[in-house]
Amino acid sequence: MPLDDFARYPLLFGPSPVHPLDRLTAHLGGARIWAKREDCNSGLAYGGNKTRKLEYLLADALATGADTLVSIGGIQSNHTRQVAAVAARAGLKAVLVQESWVDWPDPVNDKVGNILLSRILGADVRLVEDCFGIGFKESWQRALDDVRAAGGVPYAIPAGASDHRLGGLGFANWAYEVERQERELGVFFDTIVVCSVTGSTQAGMIAGFAGQDRPRRVLGIDASAKIDETRAQVEKIARNTAELIGLGRDLRADEITVREGWAGDLYGIPVESTVDAIRLTAQLEGMIIDPVYEGKSMAALIDLVRDGSIPPDSNVLYAHLGGQPALNAYSSVFG
Repeated sequence: MPLDDFARYPLLFGPSPVHPLDRLTAHLGGARIWAKREDCNSGLAYGGNKTRKLEYLLADALATGADTLVSIGGIQSNHTRQVAAVAARAGLKAVLVQESWVDWPDPVNDKVGNILLSRILGADVRLVEDCFGIGFKESWQRALDDVRAAGGVPYAIPAGASDHRLGGLGFANWAYEVERQERELGVFFDTIVVCSVTGSTQAGMIAGFAGQDRPRRVLGIDASAKIDETRAQVEKIARNTAELIGLGRDLRADEITVREGWAGDLYGIPVESTVDAIRLTAQLEGMIIDPVYEGKSMAALIDLVRDGSIPPDSNVLYAHLGGQPALNAYSSVFG
């Protein structure tokens, strides 16, 4: 059915802001670079891309009579922090399974940043020893069962709010928001650069832009270090979302692009190009990005502009997804 017909619980200030990164553009000497700021999209616990997705999932949760949102992520998950904030906003409980997805030596890794905010927000935070994976996890199923056993009504939200029937709707809507902002700004963004891990952010964009029929590339930058899994997830969610919103055609293979080369060997571990991108963006633009997601997609953007893979006459829109609270757990990198 049409995207506007899906129930949505308003959580955002409105359209997230778009602005040019003029000093970064001049420094790289190629395509003009802009940013769309999901880190400034909401007043809920520093916002972020998952808040946009959760507008649709929260409406569904309330319609089903749920009283507890149950989700999963790593210890420094931006997603679970946003689930905790959304639950607080709606007067629901939150149970968050925080798995040890990242082997990171910082001694306060499980006490600062996103997980600290989740605790302040009142969530039931459960630390679980288990490795990174974007699929369905046994620890999450146990948490859902625990809520039921205690007489609650859980609503299951997978990692990243991604592998869920409604998971792509938030960024399908984002694509139409971009189209409106382009008209207001008098610019066309021929290239979108976005980080991909659990997949529904990029997948929703693909489905939304596919309905606009303009020559636009959505370049997903893998940060999972499991490129085949990420690419398959993006494709699955993009196709499902396109069908859900009534696109009326199959997505073409060239509309689904996930690039590897900037993730390093393991999810959540910054590499030299990640740190360089964080420092460069901060020192040229005053814009803070994170070491797990945005640092990696920005490193890709920098390289692709420099080597001409993104042509000099392009207007590039960098999707800032709002992971900065995790920086607190990576202080040793910048000391």
